[in-house]
Amino acid sequence: MARGQLVLDPARHQCKWKGDVVTLTVTEFLILKSLALRPGHVKSRDQLLDAAYDENIYVDDRTIDSHIKRIRKKFRSVDGAFSQIETLYGVGYRYKEA
Repeated sequence: MARGQLVLDPARHQCKWKGDVVTLTVTEFLILKSLALRPGHVKSRDQLLDAAYDENIYVDDRTIDSHIKRIRKKFRSVDGAFSQIETLYGVGYRYKEA
């Protein structure tokens, strides 16, 4: 799946940004995949929790904030100008296509 400069390969659990590999945990990968599937659409924390965790596991919705922070940090380590994940305060997160 390609979204602008982002390439996700779920079969290999591989993520690339502008050709550089970005190493993500399984949870981070699933969150990013959920956001990138529909660029421009806002995903709530609950929707991202559903995408990343088994329904039998209780996780606080603020955990998503920590995951997003780490995802951004990993992308910024390969591209300091990375800004594709937007926060919509009180609503959720959105992936904007590059």
